Amino acid sequence: MTATMNALPPLAEPRVESRAYRQLIAGEWVAADDGRSFDDFDPYTGELFARIPASGAADAQRAIDAAERAFASWAAMGARARQAIFLNTASILERRADEVVLLMAQETGCAAPFARFQIQWAVGLLRQAAGYPYLPGGEIVASDTPGVFAMAVRKPVGVVCGISPWNGSLALGFRTVVAPLACGNTVVLKPSEDAPVCAGLLMGEIFHEAGLPPGVLNVVTHAPGEVGPVADRLFESPNVRAYNFTGSSATGAMLAERAGRHLKRIALELGGYNPMLVLADADLDDAVDTAVFAAFFHQGQICMNTRKILVHRSLYDAFIQRFAARAEAIRAADPADPATRIGPLINDAAVAKVQRAVDAAVAGGARRLTGGAPRGRCFDPTVLVEVPADAPIHCEEVFGPVVLVEPFDDEQEAVSRANATAYGLSASIMTADVWRGISLGGQVHAGMVNVNGPTMGGEPQIPFGGVKDSGWARFGRWAIDMFTDLNLVTVSQARRQYPL
Repeated sequence: MTATMNALPPLAEPRVESRAYRQLIAGEWVAADDGRSFDDFDPYTGELFARIPASGAADAQRAIDAAERAFASWAAMGARARQAIFLNTASILERRADEVVLLMAQETGCAAPFARFQIQWAVGLLRQAAGYPYLPGGEIVASDTPGVFAMAVRKPVGVVCGISPWNGSLALGFRTVVAPLACGNTVVLKPSEDAPVCAGLLMGEIFHEAGLPPGVLNVVTHAPGEVGPVADRLFESPNVRAYNFTGSSATGAMLAERAGRHLKRIALELGGYNPMLVLADADLDDAVDTAVFAAFFHQGQICMNTRKILVHRSLYDAFIQRFAARAEAIRAADPADPATRIGPLINDAAVAKVQRAVDAAVAGGARRLTGGAPRGRCFDPTVLVEVPADAPIHCEEVFGPVVLVEPFDDEQEAVSRANATAYGLSASIMTADVWRGISLGGQVHAGMVNVNGPTMGGEPQIPFGGVKDSGWARFGRWAIDMFTDLNLVTVSQARRQYPL
C-alpha cells in the first residue's frame, strides 16, 4: 500500500478472503487454456481480492462453440421453463445479497447504498424478464394476395456476445445478458478486467445455481491489456451474431465499426455528460438535494451522474453556497463499512484522469469551491465554478465526483448550453411548472429527461438509452427487438396461379 493509502481511515471488518476463480464454459468451471491467471485488487486497500483466469483466443473459441451447441435446445425450450430459471435466479440473488454487497465493495469500491440499489434493480430486471419469453411472438400481417396467410414471427438471433462494465458491475452485468437469454439466445459474456467477478463470474455462478443449461451462458475473463485475442475471436467468429456493449463512447465507436464490417448488430449504452437545469421557480432545497445525489453517488462513476448544473442567476448564489456545503460534508471512505456513502475510484489511472481534468480547469481560471485532491484512491466531492469554455471538462465526461455549476439568464440559453456536448444520455430539469419542464425537456438532446428528478436512476422496465455519442438501442422490454430477428412466414391456402 502507498503512503497516501496508509493515511486513509481504518478498514471495516470483516472482508472476504481472496479466492482463486475459474471461468464458466459449457457448464464447467475451468482455468484458462494455458493455465495463466491475473490478480484482481481491492481498489480501497490495494490488497489482493481474487485471482482470475487470464484467457486468450482459445478460451473465447471454446465459449463460442459451447454457446453455439446449446443454442437450438435453449431456443426451443418452452416459455414457462425459461421463466422458472429467471425467477429462481432472482431468488438466489436476493438470498446472497449481503455477500454480494461485500464483493462489490472489495472489487469495485462500491459503497453499500449503490450496491443495495444494484441488487434490487437486478432482481426486478430478472423478474420482469421472466415474462419476456411470452412476448416476442410476432403478429399477423395482411396480405393482398388472395388465399395467403402471412405471419411476422420473432426468433432469437443465435449467439450473442455481451461486454459488461465495472462501474455498475452487478446491475449492468445482469442487463448485458438477461434480455438476450430471455429471448432464447445463448451468450458469451466478457466482463471488464476491472470487475471480472461482479460483472461476470457472479452472473455465471447465480444462473448456474438456478439451473441454466450448460453452454447457455459462458463467461470468459482476460488480464488487463490482453483483450485483443479474445475480442478478435468474438468479433470475427461467424457464429456470434450480435453484441451488447456498455462502456465508453470511444470504445463503443470502435466496436460498432468492427461489428459493422461483418454486418452484425450491436446495442450500445455509452457515456454521458448529463446536465441539470435549475429554473427560476425551482424549489431550492429540492434542487440541492437532487444535485448532491445525482452528482456524487458512486463517486461520480455512473454514466448518468450529473456533470454540469445550470442555475438561473436569481438562485445561483444561494444554490452554490448550499450545494458546496453539502458536498464538503461528504467524505469518501472504506466501501466495506456500511456507514460509508461513497468509496474510492476504481484504480490509479482513474484518479489521475480526474485530477488532470480538475487541475486543467483551475489552471484555466476555474474556481474550486470544495474537493479537488485525492487521498489514495478516494476523491472527495469537487465543485467547480467559472470553468472556462475551452477546458476539456466543460463538455467532456470525467468519470469522478466532479461537477460544474454555471449561472444562466435565459432558458433557451440554458438549453443551448446543455446541448453543447457530443453526449445525449440523460438530463434533469427542476421547476415548479411541470409542463414548462416537459416543454424544455423536449428541446434537450437526451434519451431520457427527468422533470424534478435526478439525471440518475431508472427502473428495469423503462426504455433506457441515449442519443448522439451516448449510444443507440434501448433496454428494458425494447431490447427484444435488438436480440430477435423478424421472420416472415406465409401460407398459401390454395394452389396459386403464376404468369410463367
